Amino acid sequence: MKKVTVSGIALVAVVTLAVFGVTSCSKKNGTASGSARAAGEKVTITNVSYDPTRELYANYNKIFAPHWKELTGQDVEITQSHGGSGKQALEVANGLEADVVTLALEYDVNAVQKAGLIQKGWLSEFPLDSSPYTSTIVFLVRKGNPKKILDWDDLIRSGVGVITPNPKTSGGACWNYLAAWAFAQRKFNNDEAKVRDFVKKIYDNVLVLDSGARGATNSFVQNKQGDVLLAWENEAFLSIADYPNDYEIVTPSLSILAQPSVAVVDEVVDRRGTRDVATEYLNYLYSEEAQRLAGKNFYRPSNPKVLAEFANLFDLSINLVTINDFGGWDAAHDKHFKNGGLFDQIYNKK
Repeated sequence: MKKVTVSGIALVAVVTLAVFGVTSCSKKNGTASGSARAAGEKVTITNVSYDPTRELYANYNKIFAPHWKELTGQDVEITQSHGGSGKQALEVANGLEADVVTLALEYDVNAVQKAGLIQKGWLSEFPLDSSPYTSTIVFLVRKGNPKKILDWDDLIRSGVGVITPNPKTSGGACWNYLAAWAFAQRKFNNDEAKVRDFVKKIYDNVLVLDSGARGATNSFVQNKQGDVLLAWENEAFLSIADYPNDYEIVTPSLSILAQPSVAVVDEVVDRRGTRDVATEYLNYLYSEEAQRLAGKNFYRPSNPKVLAEFANLFDLSINLVTINDFGGWDAAHDKHFKNGGLFDQIYNKK
């Protein structure tokens, strides 16, 4: 239940040991993988991503382009697409052309794979289960925290207006929901009836379900709706950086390790001849330069060495569950987020 302001902002770091500094990985078999690498011939790729990564990838693209130029002598132009992660996955599955996807959670990348666009085994294609940076879920409240919101219990109080996106379309919203569920499991010793009632009370206080995390942030920050925003930690930090006198971050006693996932879209890169540049685009996210950039954009670097550089920024005290505590994403989705699942059962549309 830690409150954080822009001076001494806290971010949680959970480190998985891995070998960094190696920016190569095994390539899958494909057709015309190098055809777009002719010297002097500009190549274009599209990165379909989720809502809060707009600033991160705008900055990352600026460092990747000269890296690729130095590596190959070729200019590269990256087109970005952003929206709710689940909606973005559906768009790619239905024909939105993406050379790479950088989505909010593994399940959304699996949806693209099940559409026949990504080969099996993508999760092991890059280090750390293809998750180059992580985040968690926190509360963003108005300056002074007038409603005294300190933990998940406070979200069920009468008169507290909650803003969170829709887990049917937003990956961040899925993490929000699961973090609340995990807290209730601990509080009620896994009594599912009490857990469901607790989470239902939170959603009874939700004023609006936006389709994505950035839309929810805009509802809270720009439209002044609600008393608390359930947010990606990096998104909350960005709001404080933009409005340091208006908002505070409250870290709940329990949250979840949010692991965004990245993958090359095999069917697209093999057809377009962009496999080399697309693969390096994701590989370079693990470089020290890109890891440092992730930290500056309020994402947790996965590289322990770079993480140490942000020791004054990160809070290591938060208690985190992981998606494994829910049996993995397939089990979590089937129980909570599929049509007719628990979320549909507990949420009353206003």
